[in-house]
Amino acid sequence: MATEGVGRASARPLAVAYYRVSTAKQGRSGLGLAAQRQAVAAFAEREDYTIIAEHTEVETGKGADALERRPVLAAALAQARKTRAVVLVSKLCRLGRDVAFISKLMAERVPFVVSELGPDVPSFMLHVVAAMAQEERRLISQRTREALAVRKAQGAKLGNRTNLAEAQALGAAVRAAKADRFALNLEPIIEQTRASGISTLKGIADALNARGVPTGRGGRFHAATVKLIMKRLGSWREPR
Repeated sequence: MATEGVGRASARPLAVAYYRVSTAKQGRSGLGLAAQRQAVAAFAEREDYTIIAEHTEVETGKGADALERRPVLAAALAQARKTRAVVLVSKLCRLGRDVAFISKLMAERVPFVVSELGPDVPSFMLHVVAAMAQEERRLISQRTREALAVRKAQGAKLGNRTNLAEAQALGAAVRAAKADRFALNLEPIIEQTRASGISTLKGIADALNARGVPTGRGGRFHAATVKLIMKRLGSWREPR
């Protein structure tokens, strides 16, 4: 979700604010977003940045391929590149907890500032912080696996191998929830495009591609892709 048009002063450096929560429930309730906005706003005021836009995304930050799954972050990067602004976040983990992913963002050549770390943080420090977060996640995963192994050794039955249909249904539900999150994140961008006078499916697809927004699989948008997303959002009506 993107919010445009926050005040602009030519003498001040520009920033595109980016906020992220991991679940749709957090996105709807605002849990975590208020703290991120407060931290970013306080930093911008203290360091004399002008926030020209705010982007909010509902998506996990896990994995080195996270940029392909996060269209709002891709749009924030594209806007920052176009306006020569920085991407401003409250904490580095809002961008990601994976060293490879942080390195990939650096390769985008769009500077990003982490309010928690302060301005002018050298690149190697961002790598160090990302490496610490990645190691913390690895240790949590390792402790979980070890605890499950102990329970299994003690005779506990883990999982349900007989309920294949239920597992398949759960997998389908997870995929549907992921598609819903992706559509929800794209909705404000699509609505902005339609408000500008672009109403055809092809026109919307071209506008998304021009903004550098990737599809859920990291590709380019086509009219059929936009139609599926709008159907999921309930904003598509078949012509009579």
